[in-house]
Amino acid sequence: MRHKESCCPYHELIHLVFLFKAADHFVRVYNEFVSFSTCFFNSFPEGNECIKANVKSCGECIQVGAKCGWCTDPEFLKQGEATSTRCDELESLRKRGCGAAKVENPRGSQRVLKNTPVTNRNKGADKLKPEDITQIQPQKLTLSLRSGEPQSFNLKFKRAEDYPIDLYYLMDLSFSMKDDLENVKNLGTQLMLEMAKITSDFRIGFGSFVEKTVMPYISTTPAKLLNPCTGDQNCTSPFSYKNVLKLTSNGRKFNTLVGQQQISGNLDSPEGGFDAIMQVAVCGDDIGWRNVTRLLVFSTDAGFHFAGDGKLGGIVLPNDGKCHLENNMYTMSHYYDYPSIAHLVQKLSDNNIQTIFAVTEEFQPVYKELKNLIPKSAVGTLSANSSNVINLIIDAYNSLSSEVILENSKLPDGVTITYQSRCKNGVIGEGEMGRKCSNISIGDEVSFTISITTKQCPKMGKSETIKIKPLGFTEEVEIALNFICECDCHKDGIKNSEICHNGNGTFECGACRCNDGRIGRQCECSTNEVTSEDLDKNCRKDNGTDICSNNGDCVCGTCECKKRENPEERYSGKFCECDNFNCDRSNNKLCGGHGRCECRVCICDTNWTGSACDCSLGTTTCLASNKQICNGRGTCECGTCKCTDPKFQGPTCEICPTCPGVCTEHKECVQCRAFGTGEKKDTCERDCSYFNLIMVKHRNELPQPGQAFPLMHCKERDADDCWFYYTYAVNNNTEKEVHVVEKPDCPEGPDIIPIVAGVVAGIVLIGLALLLIWKLLMIIHDRREFAKFEKEKMNAKWDTGENPIYKSAVTTVVNPKYEGK
Repeated sequence: MRHKESCCPYHELIHLVFLFKAADHFVRVYNEFVSFSTCFFNSFPEGNECIKANVKSCGECIQVGAKCGWCTDPEFLKQGEATSTRCDELESLRKRGCGAAKVENPRGSQRVLKNTPVTNRNKGADKLKPEDITQIQPQKLTLSLRSGEPQSFNLKFKRAEDYPIDLYYLMDLSFSMKDDLENVKNLGTQLMLEMAKITSDFRIGFGSFVEKTVMPYISTTPAKLLNPCTGDQNCTSPFSYKNVLKLTSNGRKFNTLVGQQQISGNLDSPEGGFDAIMQVAVCGDDIGWRNVTRLLVFSTDAGFHFAGDGKLGGIVLPNDGKCHLENNMYTMSHYYDYPSIAHLVQKLSDNNIQTIFAVTEEFQPVYKELKNLIPKSAVGTLSANSSNVINLIIDAYNSLSSEVILENSKLPDGVTITYQSRCKNGVIGEGEMGRKCSNISIGDEVSFTISITTKQCPKMGKSETIKIKPLGFTEEVEIALNFICECDCHKDGIKNSEICHNGNGTFECGACRCNDGRIGRQCECSTNEVTSEDLDKNCRKDNGTDICSNNGDCVCGTCECKKRENPEERYSGKFCECDNFNCDRSNNKLCGGHGRCECRVCICDTNWTGSACDCSLGTTTCLASNKQICNGRGTCECGTCKCTDPKFQGPTCEICPTCPGVCTEHKECVQCRAFGTGEKKDTCERDCSYFNLIMVKHRNELPQPGQAFPLMHCKERDADDCWFYYTYAVNNNTEKEVHVVEKPDCPEGPDIIPIVAGVVAGIVLIGLALLLIWKLLMIIHDRREFAKFEKEKMNAKWDTGENPIYKSAVTTVVNPKYEGK
């Protein structure tokens, strides 16, 4: 029944219990983390691991690591060297004189045994049996593994079109689900119609659960057990789990049988759903599961009981994870406790079942926590009366089927596996993300690169088999692992060989493998006779020296030299008087890095000489740009030019700080570096970083001639007619140095102003003078003209006669008819 109140919120209680119940999960994660950390920090090599392993045979050598090889040449070992020094890195063996044909270095391999291509099939095509559909490729292969050498292969996955689906609907039939049952009664035919859009081969089944009958009714009357509901409600007796309908393609049959179901009841809110899930997972024949996509829809509006809760009813036996259905009823609910979450995860994964939790809003947090612990599961929000269950199932199926997650079976000791995914749109996943690809649609193809590595050989070197499969799918890849634990030359070993001191060992791979109780390079001694004064005499260089030069142990009268902390360093010689690390050094490198140290003397490589192999006989480093040795101005000694012309210096005698043209050559770079001006100011950092710049305040602070190396004093003018001063030199370390005076020497402003002012004043005065002269000339001219006018006026004579052209303005007219009367 729902709505039971508690002082502690139920989902918080469940969350806390998850932390304890999933303890095994967290312990596993912690162990994996510790394992990863150990692997990570151990991945940093400390010297030569091949020599450091101190092996006694070829088989032991090749198990140390993929870099190790074993020299089978019987004459390979020098005096004083132990048998274990036959095991070394391949390059080191070559340098020590072991030919490639004498080196045992077996490599891993792989062989594909079954490689059926993935199915290309469209919906509506000819119907195929589920076993004839292939979604993963390859299906079977064999790997031969050598320690430390990964073997990688590609795995292809493609979601097939029209792939069959089995869906089992598991429903809580406690009283609070009464209204939900009404909507589920027609689920069969409706879901059939919807799923037909996805696949043409769909089957559906139905089961129900309530609770263990022993727990909440310990003090309940038999009548209450027959009808646990209150009032006049007619309910069926409580039960743990009932398989109502085996998986079928008949949707009407689903509707009919579900319509006959009655609700039941119990007294506490959590239900016994875990018992039901376990039986659905392990009772494959009773449920009718096929090797196709398997979906389990778990519908409830309450929480769940889990391992440990059975103690409330006196049940202490842990769930055995086996099928206990009789007449489609779970009969052992009163005998076995509820399964744990980890147990459910294992069984659901083993049986390739993908779970969809259809729960009400109230219990979403609880089941989302559960989903995080169960791979390939989904959670959907169920409406109060389950009216949205079809959409919920379709959405959850699309979500689950759009993601592929690879998992592998338990790995043998010492074997590790890594994944890299190549998903849609070129997305590449590494680490844990390399196991999965998301957003895969039907017909999409993705691939994975899987690498398997072993660090050791299993006992007896027997083969192992592991399996890799996508979660929720029945298809898998079967991988047989064969381990390379012995060298090929081991098969040709001569047991009780005369070479090994009259048959006291097996001569194999160029060395003696001594029988129990025998030691020595040729098994010449018994472990009971390893020390005696007579034998020690053979290990002294003379009577006054230490045994084996104090650098080894006397074993059977023969020195076996000690091993240094650095595996690259070795003692050798009949009396361990030699070593390969006490030679002269150059540049803090043994034999200058151009030779090898043998018995404290450098054996130089070709074109090198000197006690520390630090003198090159080649002239390549002395070639100048004109292809002349030391520019024709020096000699090449030990790969370095000795300049004979004092003007020239540098690695190839090409630098002449005092030669003409030096100042002009470096002018632009000095200008941009010192003042941020000039033609190269935009490319200064790229073109002008070849010298060290040193700024000084005054010209007298510039370096002066007479120091240990020559220099050039320079004076250049910039675009503003300012002079700047600097020196250019190449010091004894062949470093170019430029000293520059901080402030350029420019014409000063106050000296120019008076000149300009004087020029302007002069121009003004000249103008005024010209104006005055012009005015004076005009005055003189005017006066002359006035005097001339006056003179003409005085001399003028005026006539009193009439003006001959004068006409009077009065006209007189006489009337002709006037007679004077």
